Order: sequence, then structure tokens, then C-alpha cells
Amino acid sequence: MKLVSAIIKPFKLDDVREAVAGVGIEGMTVTEVKGFGRQKGHTELYRGAEYQVDFLPKVKLEIAIKADRLEMLLEAITGAARTGKIGDGKIFVTDLEQAIRIRTGEHDNEAL
Repeated sequence: MKLVSAIIKPFKLDDVREAVAGVGIEGMTVTEVKGFGRQKGHTELYRGAEYQVDFLPKVKLEIAIKADRLEMLLEAITGAARTGKIGDGKIFVTDLEQAIRIRTGEHDNEAL
């Protein structure tokens, strides 16, 4: 099993959700987060004063899947989230040791 964490631009969330559903992935967790990478934030003007915004709004997706479906999911997320501009985001893949569905007590792949 794998845990895929993707950090994307907020306006791409619906596109990514549709792409992920299109490849048969049934669930994900979405969290609004803030962060920066090479963008290094931006400058805004508020009431005549200029100030630096270091953390930009992003969306973090977390999806637990069977290992054999990983490449299909990565292609779906990458294709839907890409704008070709800086700040498109990152995808992190980690091994998932155990999963348990609380309602039924199912373990691992059956719990996904």
C-alpha cells in the first residue's frame, strides 16, 4: 500500500478530483494548507503599505491506494494539476504499513 500526498494550487482541486475519480479512486482527504517553495511568496499592497506574504495558500490531498494503482494515480494528479507555471506543487509517495477501516475492522488492502 502507498500513501500519496499532493500539494497543489487551490483552483486545480476540482480538476484533480475529477481526474482521480476518473481512474477509479474512491476517496481522498483534502486539507487547506499554506506554504512556499521556489515561489518564495509575493508582495501585496494593503491600505497603501506594501508587505510580504511568505506563505501561499495551497491544498493538500492524501490518498491511500494499493501499490499496483500508483502510476495511474500519479499520472492523473500530474496531468490535472499542471499549469506549467511555478508553484504547481509536489507529490510525495510513502509506504503505508497498515490501514484499518474502523467501522468494519477490515485491515490493509480490504480497508482501502
